[in-house]
Amino acid sequence: MINNDVLRSIRYMLDLSDGMVVDLAKLADPDFPLDKDEVPALLKREDEEGFVACTDRTLAHVLDGLVLHYRGRNESRPPRPVEKRVTNNVVLKKLRVAFELKDVDMHEIFAGSGFPISKPELTALFRQPGHKHFRPCGDQLLRNFLKGLTLRVRGAD
Repeated sequence: MINNDVLRSIRYMLDLSDGMVVDLAKLADPDFPLDKDEVPALLKREDEEGFVACTDRTLAHVLDGLVLHYRGRNESRPPRPVEKRVTNNVVLKKLRVAFELKDVDMHEIFAGSGFPISKPELTALFRQPGHKHFRPCGDQLLRNFLKGLTLRVRGAD
């Protein structure tokens, strides 16, 4: 899935302002160079004028900031390095951690979006890429997860 789509979905789900998106990125790294004026261009669709592609680094900082915002910083451990490559599986993992979702919650979210998945399918998404049962998260799967999570967070509009 395109990083801009993920960022747009998260912003809508949590009803974040441009400044709040910047604040999330700065939570992960106070020196991260993201300005409030840059955010609208990151939220545009590909075919809109002024579109700027959201880099993996930017999305990783926002996702890490989301985790820190909801879960807090563990001072007893060194900070985790920011992901260099943000895949759909990484987005799924970060959102799962940020919202403290258990397997049951994940199944409810997928079912709520009209896209139920089995327990083995779910666990395969969270395995290490080298594992024989690892399954890459497809765009449709992530899109349905974001839709279901939005319904859960915002309620049915």
